[in-house]
Amino acid sequence: MRYFLKFLCLLCVSCSSLAIEKDSISEESSNLWSHELVEMRKLNDTIQLSIIDASQLYSERWDTLAHPQFWKQIMQLSPDSCVINVAKNREIVAKMSLKDWNKISDNDKDAFRDSIRKIKGLESSDKIFMTTGKNDFYKFEAVLPSVGKGVSVFNAIGVDPWYAQAILMIESPGKIAKSNAGAYGPFQLMPGVARSHGLRVDKYVDERKDFEKSAKGAASLISKVCIPEAHKILEAHNVTFNENDLWFRLFVLHIYHAGAGNVAAVMNVIKPEKGGGDLIQTMWTSKGGNFGNASQNYSQLALAALLILDEMIWERCEDIADESVSDNLTPAKG
Repeated sequence: MRYFLKFLCLLCVSCSSLAIEKDSISEESSNLWSHELVEMRKLNDTIQLSIIDASQLYSERWDTLAHPQFWKQIMQLSPDSCVINVAKNREIVAKMSLKDWNKISDNDKDAFRDSIRKIKGLESSDKIFMTTGKNDFYKFEAVLPSVGKGVSVFNAIGVDPWYAQAILMIESPGKIAKSNAGAYGPFQLMPGVARSHGLRVDKYVDERKDFEKSAKGAASLISKVCIPEAHKILEAHNVTFNENDLWFRLFVLHIYHAGAGNVAAVMNVIKPEKGGGDLIQTMWTSKGGNFGNASQNYSQLALAALLILDEMIWERCEDIADESVSDNLTPAKG
């Protein structure tokens, strides 16, 4: 019952500065995902949060997959800890402190990896990774209020708000940081991309740090570039799709992160005959163009973060507004 309730959201109370009149949300755009929008009230006694329902994660069993479950653990593990894992399936074979791992000699580490391959029946070429915890980067408590703001901005301008939720949870959660490549702001937009979608970025002003402007720039990128490019790539392989399917959204996320050219390159390697979860999982272990390890991980990280978000919400939410809560939560017609 928990994952099949249908809800309708308005705006996050904590972001009144971004308040958008309800008649600015068209009936046509809101109907596309209105059945997925949820309003959580009295979260932590102070926050009202607008989110996207997580039903698909569970009904389609994305929550059972090894890769997102692996990253879910890593996101909640401290950086002074590490796990030893099999790269191709992310099976965790050992956990220890980073200090203890660093005490082991390189020869003993190689011997340890060889013993894992032997026990697991792996090939000598199969990689065994050491991965440190990353809860110092994934500040989910801090990013929680902005998720509602992002969902509201995307929804108000008619762009699927699922993307706002997913991107905010993994790109720069709880902070406004600049990447080594130059991406900046809550949606980690590159300077040229931001400018092409209406933001001012120069030596005097960088609007990427403005949440609402950054959100609108990201929404424009997704709706005008990423989704149309996803159509082109999938249609080139005669793959049918529905824009509200979770696998399609994950596919679009890969384009947001790696670029359409690199996603097209890996698709040419995979040569898919159909879409769905199997295609996304194949992308996790395939390379093409500059679609490499970081690109493979991107949708895995999104799934892991959304699973964590769902747990946070359901553990702390004191009140949930369903479809019948009141007429004033219904988007105006026309």
